[in-house]
Amino acid sequence: MNKKINLAVIFGGRSGEHEVSLSSARGVMKNLDKEKYNVIPIAITKKGNWLIGDKGKKYIEMNEDKIGKEGAISLEESQSLVTIKDDDRSLANYAEGNAGAKIDLVFPILHGPFGEDGRLQGMLDMLGMPYVFSGVLAHAIGMNKPKAKIIAAKFGVPVPKDIVIKKEEKRDLDEITEKLSLPMMVKPSELGSSVGISLVKTKEELERGIEDAFSHGDEVILEQYIKGREFTVTVMGNERPEALAITEIIPVVSEFYDYKAKYEDGGSKHVCPAEISKEDEEKLKGYAAATFKAIGCADLARVDFLWDEKKNEYYFTDINTIPGMTPTSLAPEAAALAGMNFTQFLDALIEGAMKRVRK
Repeated sequence: MNKKINLAVIFGGRSGEHEVSLSSARGVMKNLDKEKYNVIPIAITKKGNWLIGDKGKKYIEMNEDKIGKEGAISLEESQSLVTIKDDDRSLANYAEGNAGAKIDLVFPILHGPFGEDGRLQGMLDMLGMPYVFSGVLAHAIGMNKPKAKIIAAKFGVPVPKDIVIKKEEKRDLDEITEKLSLPMMVKPSELGSSVGISLVKTKEELERGIEDAFSHGDEVILEQYIKGREFTVTVMGNERPEALAITEIIPVVSEFYDYKAKYEDGGSKHVCPAEISKEDEEKLKGYAAATFKAIGCADLARVDFLWDEKKNEYYFTDINTIPGMTPTSLAPEAAALAGMNFTQFLDALIEGAMKRVRK
């Protein structure tokens, strides 16, 4: 009998997507094959403390009713299992609990900064600890929307026009609206799950939207608004990454696919496979695979597009290098259409990562 893999599932983290990460982790841990894996939960609190093993499991359990709800876990609640005082933290004692075994592979499920931006992956590389999903550079590029768009465009993938502004810079709203025109999208440059994103239609809304986006980071991207259908393409694999079934996302409670549309019950509809022509399907899958390879992704990513009806063109807007991982999330949905249930989907990701480790 093959030895079980000791799999550390890391979740939580210091970003605004903490609660979303818990939702993904819960979905993964419930669906991992217990005959194949010894699962070691590792929760990272909102202050950055690590809770390993039983403490990590307890963290999920005590926040069960708040999982997936933005900002539902307070800083104090997040720290309630931590016994180390802030002024006691050092390299020797930043973590609490016990893994109970040597970790063979890490399955990081952190969305946003400090988890999906390459910082965690760099630390794991320095520890010599292999992990699922992309490496440092791909995560760092993928998390930064403006830079991801620059690279995608370099490889022939259409992107919407944008303006990038920094917090300390002076900005002229008249000049901005002249270049991009209203309405436009306002987004933090480095955040996911549609946190801090707004669709603005007036200069007053633009000013408020910029201030809100800056509350999530020091750089904001203002983007041409494309009114049209929204699509996402899951790309999976390594040497020969494959674009899975295309999903159309139809927001129900919002004008675009914002946080409410993503996470509220009935907030959006998913049509998978998307009802588009064969020609458009091939074009969109080609764009998604090209973006995946250009950014240097591994194992899995989800690539988002908008379709401009007037120009009959698809525009790349975002890439998620650690997509949502609940059984009803978009990537597992596409995998299901390819014949993989959620457990088999997780097996495929882990096996792909282990192959890279053995090389």
